[in-house]
Amino acid sequence: MSETLRPVIGQAIAIFIALALGTVVIMVVGESPILVFATLLEGAFGSTERIAGTLLQTTPILVCGIAACISFRGGLFNIGVEGQLFMGGFAAVIVGIYLPLPAGLHMLVGILVAMLAGMAWIAIPAFFRARYNANEVVSTILSNYVAVLLTSYFTIFLFKRPGGWSETAPILPSAYLPELFSFSRLNWGLIIGLALAVAVQLYFRHTSRGYSVSIMGQNLKFAEYGGVDIKRHIFLVLLASGAVGGLAGGIEALGVHHRFMEGFAPGFGFDGVIAALLANGNPIGTIGAALFFGALRSGSLLLEVDTNASREIITVIQALIILSVSAQILMRRRGDSTAAERRWKF
Repeated sequence: MSETLRPVIGQAIAIFIALALGTVVIMVVGESPILVFATLLEGAFGSTERIAGTLLQTTPILVCGIAACISFRGGLFNIGVEGQLFMGGFAAVIVGIYLPLPAGLHMLVGILVAMLAGMAWIAIPAFFRARYNANEVVSTILSNYVAVLLTSYFTIFLFKRPGGWSETAPILPSAYLPELFSFSRLNWGLIIGLALAVAVQLYFRHTSRGYSVSIMGQNLKFAEYGGVDIKRHIFLVLLASGAVGGLAGGIEALGVHHRFMEGFAPGFGFDGVIAALLANGNPIGTIGAALFFGALRSGSLLLEVDTNASREIITVIQALIILSVSAQILMRRRGDSTAAERRWKF
C-alpha cells in the first residue's frame, strides 16, 4: 500500500469504528440508529437553508483546522486555537465598534487586528517552546481558559451593552463581513477558509520555507543537520498558527454575530483541532473533515425535535472519533522505526 493511501485508509477505518461504537451508544439510550443518522442527514442537508446552515457551522471549524494544520506540519501541537479564536473575535469587535472607517476597509482592519490578537495570544507559549523547549500542548491548552474567562470579564464589566445580555454593543455596519445569501448568515468567511486551505497546502508543497517546516515536523534532528534554524521556525510556525486562529474569531464576530458575547463560539477551536487530526494534518483534507463536523453540529439541531436522542450524542461520537484516530496514530508510530526522533507524525 502506498504511503499516500495508508493514512487515508487508516483514518477512514477510525471513523467507521467511531460511528459503529456510536451506534451502540444510540441503541443503549433506546433510540433507533437508523432514525438518528437519517435525522442528522435531514437536519444537515435536507434543504437549501439547512445546507447553508451546515456550511455556516463548517466555516469556523475549517479555519481553526487550518490553524492546527500549520502547527502539525512543524511537529507542534497548538491546542490553544479556541483561546486564539476568542481573543481574535473580541479584538475584531472592539475595532468594529470604536474605530469608524469606510466600508470594506473597516472590515479588513478588523480581520487584521483579529489575526494580530491571535498571534499575540500564542506569543508567550511560542517563546517558551522555542527558547526553553517548554511543552506547547500544556501552555496552549491552559491559555484557552484564560482567554475565555478574560473576554467574559471584559464583556460583562467593561464593554457590556446597557440593558442587554452579557454582550457588547453591535459593531458598525461598515465592519460587516458580506453575506453570501440573503436567507442565511453564511458569509465570505467560507470563501476565505477555502482559499486559505489551498494557499497553505501550496505553501508547504512548493516553497522552500514550507519544505523546511515539513522536514522539521518529520524529523527534528535531520532538519537541524540540514541547516534549518529550529528555534526560529518553531516560533514563527506557532505565530502563524495563532494568527489563523485569531482570523477564525474575526470571521465569526464580523460575519455572524456582529458583536461579542459570552461563549460566542463554543468548541469551534477544539473541533478544528480534531478535524486537522482527522485529515492527517492536510489542509485540503481538513475541508472534508470540517464539513463532516459541521454537518454533525447542524444536524443535531433537528435531533432533539424528531427523536428521543439528545444532541449530546454528537459529543459522544466526536469523542469516539478522537479516541479512534489517536489510537490509529499511536499504532502507526509504533511501527515506524524513526518515530523516536519525532514528536508527532503527520
